[in-house]
Amino acid sequence: MKNIMQLHKKSIVLLLALIGLLVPNACQKDLLDPVPKNNLSDATIFATPDRFLSLINGIYDQVKNGQFYGGRFVVYGDIRAEEFLNETGNGVTGLQTWNHTVGESANEVNNLWNAAYTAINSCNIFIEGADANRAVLNNEALANQYIGEARFVRALCYHSLLRMYCRPYADGNGSQPGVPLRVRAEIGPGNNDLARSSVADVYAQILEDLNFAEANLAATNGTGLLNVTRAHKNAAIALKTRVYLAMQRYNDVITEANKLVPAAAPYKAASGVAHELQANVKNVFTTPYTTTESIFSMPFTTADLPGVQNGLGSYYNPGPRGIGDFSLNPAGIIGDSVHFPGTDARRQFVLIHTNNKPYLNKFPTGPEHLDYVPVIRYAEVLLNLAEAEARTGGVNQRAVDMLNAVHGRSNAGVSFATTDFADANALTDALLLERRVEMLGEGFRALDCQRLLAALPGKSNVAAITPDVSDYIWPIPSGELAVNKACVQNP
Repeated sequence: MKNIMQLHKKSIVLLLALIGLLVPNACQKDLLDPVPKNNLSDATIFATPDRFLSLINGIYDQVKNGQFYGGRFVVYGDIRAEEFLNETGNGVTGLQTWNHTVGESANEVNNLWNAAYTAINSCNIFIEGADANRAVLNNEALANQYIGEARFVRALCYHSLLRMYCRPYADGNGSQPGVPLRVRAEIGPGNNDLARSSVADVYAQILEDLNFAEANLAATNGTGLLNVTRAHKNAAIALKTRVYLAMQRYNDVITEANKLVPAAAPYKAASGVAHELQANVKNVFTTPYTTTESIFSMPFTTADLPGVQNGLGSYYNPGPRGIGDFSLNPAGIIGDSVHFPGTDARRQFVLIHTNNKPYLNKFPTGPEHLDYVPVIRYAEVLLNLAEAEARTGGVNQRAVDMLNAVHGRSNAGVSFATTDFADANALTDALLLERRVEMLGEGFRALDCQRLLAALPGKSNVAAITPDVSDYIWPIPSGELAVNKACVQNP
């Protein structure tokens, strides 16, 4: 970002543009009777119930920016670890992230930060404006639902920033520097200088937002598409399981996940959206992308694409469907024939190209990349809960049963017993291997290493990155440091 004021202006301009583009009754009279900028919220932005809904849709649209959850953020979460090899040497598409040479001026470092904080500021603008204009809706529950959606998105954004730019929670129990915690609408330069809050304080805000969201979001958004692309109660709960797992608060993972996962198989959420695993994992990554396993995803259409060199398929598909910047590493999880055997249904996502190199075929559409980006799946919730059960209760039947649910749906007739694991470490190792197979290409591998303070494994000619070196996390962007004099660089 060149400066924070540009971010502020971008949020306001986009919100106003959304009103004109998306709301049928945004009439030309608004343009003929302009109002002062400090009155925009009251007089223009929140003038009708339709505009509330348009602004909420606009917030989701910002999160799926190609530099963020439209593709690149997910890609970065995988290519920092060992599962992918760079094929093109293209500095525009994550090469420096892959080989751990990003500096504070790198485009990916600045662009991701920019996209996340633009979305956060739009959430803040909406939260304040919606609260001040509740009378327009004349519906307290709906006003709180909309605010809950904005707070869900804000929590997702802040957790994403922590994952890339900050030391893991396990390093000092959250005492390390986090990111500037901006929770008020920024429409001027007065708050440019804002120090970094601690990791613990940012996590506290994330959980506060998600608890509010859970309490106020709708149980369902109807059926089909909106249950996948807009937040509901179960989405907030599911994200909390991820957040608590990153904090190593395993008992809290269990408490939250128990709201979505019954005590014994078959596993299906008993309230809200009836989330459950699909019989065939391929269904999750196939049009219309609205299965009950998909808790929250980023949608795309031919009129709303992630942008050039941003879509997941662009990175992972070889030509002609994509650029194929990254092939699968034969020395990674696909080379483990014990834990990822040839009979595993997830092998269908491994494509051997004409160059005899393996590629990830999980996001197959192209050259227009219409694949939805999976943000939260029920499979992740089951694995989060199983790991928490194993870390708190040792080798126990429930943890093994959930491992079997995820593993067994792609390996018919194969199951584990508690006697297969010598101790809790053996069971958690098996669960971490299962995550590598199940979540391959969905942005989890580096996070799983970092939350446990494990090294980012080496690949090809790139050495492993241990937790004690600066490259273990991204630097704070140069654009932020240039305008925020209270913000300090990572050591």
